[in-house]
Amino acid sequence: MADDGVLIGFSDHLESLRLDRANRHGLVAGATGTGKTVTLQVLAQGLSDAGVPVFAADVKGDLCGVAAVGTPNEKMLARAKIMNLELHPAAAPVVFWDLFGEQGHPIRATVSEMGPLLISRMLELNDVQEGVLSVVFRAADEEGLLLLDLKDLQAALTYTSENAKALGAKYGNVSAATVATIQRKLLTLEDQGGANLFGEPALQLSDLMRTDGSGRGYVNILAANKLIASPRLYATFLLWLMSELFEELPEVGDPDKPRLAFFFDEAHLLFRDAPKPLLEKVEQVVRLIRSKGVGVYFVTQNPADIPETVLGQLGNRIQHALRAYSPLDQRGLKAAADSFRTNPAFDTADAIQALGVGEALVSMLDEKGAPTMVQKTLIRPPSSRLGPLTPAERAAVMAASPVRGLYDETRDRESAFEMLATRATAAAEAAAAPPVQARRAEPAPAPWGDEPPPARRPAARASNRQSMGETFAKQLLRTVASTAGREIMRGLMGGLKRSRR
Repeated sequence: MADDGVLIGFSDHLESLRLDRANRHGLVAGATGTGKTVTLQVLAQGLSDAGVPVFAADVKGDLCGVAAVGTPNEKMLARAKIMNLELHPAAAPVVFWDLFGEQGHPIRATVSEMGPLLISRMLELNDVQEGVLSVVFRAADEEGLLLLDLKDLQAALTYTSENAKALGAKYGNVSAATVATIQRKLLTLEDQGGANLFGEPALQLSDLMRTDGSGRGYVNILAANKLIASPRLYATFLLWLMSELFEELPEVGDPDKPRLAFFFDEAHLLFRDAPKPLLEKVEQVVRLIRSKGVGVYFVTQNPADIPETVLGQLGNRIQHALRAYSPLDQRGLKAAADSFRTNPAFDTADAIQALGVGEALVSMLDEKGAPTMVQKTLIRPPSSRLGPLTPAERAAVMAASPVRGLYDETRDRESAFEMLATRATAAAEAAAAPPVQARRAEPAPAPWGDEPPPARRPAARASNRQSMGETFAKQLLRTVASTAGREIMRGLMGGLKRSRR
């Protein structure tokens, strides 16, 4: 490490990344095989030595060598001599992570934390499908349904489909066919290993920002050689991680050194076919996360892979060789050359094409925050190993990990899947139960004490039909009553007549 920052290499002077400008973001670009991974290793270990935790994806599987002590070869020693640099082989403290839990600790997020926008991006949903997914999240929130893993999301989608009419009246049209399409895409994501990303225990950001006993920052390495086969899953996960850092970390302004350095390898995958709302989200995060003390470094083949609105915020730049074999390559070369502060000593575009392996054009921010003049630079040899670890070495690093046992076992608490299953079971049992009959009131206790009440005759069953005897008796009663009534009236009327006389 240089006195005022991280030593990158040597031009006509030492080229360093200033720690107080390391949160202003950066770019490491160059064609395959030109030395980007070595540069990334140098930056990661230098920042670690300065007490800055690092998060980086290991796409090709050789960045993990930063966890082992290096063994300088003749070429490395010769380069160090040119730079008047003494090599002190050393390893950096490392924590390995892996979405699949094979080459590192499992790393997870909950469905709720990921949110409908990023999941829509991961599933490649159109606008209508994204809108329905947003309704699913809203309905789950109002129903108190926790969305933690993919089975929770599938259960919430089923609930939405079954209640499409009611939810549609509240939130707008919810088509059962659209829900079915989202469910099929979730199955595809699950087949690609996406189920490993969602669940608990979810990653705590504080576990990415650890330092060891000597004050060195841990280098968190995400094993991505398998994950990169699902580029949408890879890019969405890293974008979620950046977004979480942006949302949770407090404002610190411009610190003396970053709280975390985040390296996004194969960064072009983040922007490929990205919808406008997502690009706006990335631009916002990159622009504002600087004040949270986080430096974001995009690693890609060509600067043209990154939108100009994002590229313009990357102050620290390291450009390895580019080859311009096609008109598209030539436009990318020109864009890369134009992004540097010109050096009158050479033509930048020609210099980019003539760079050898382990050489780069470098422009860092100075103490005033302005980019320095671009310089042809020899990248310094790393102190750690060039090349991957053996499985036994990786296992030894994991055994000594500060987060060992915190994330290795999955926790499945009651959430949407279990809650909806309980509701369905209760509804099924209620439908299968016989109807409840009205309960007869118990007779009042007898006023005569312990004597049993007199036996009651059972009441005759009411009937709407009358027997012949019943009919005859009723007619006889009506006739007698009618005759008696007439006789009484005649007697009364006769009495009145006599009294008038």
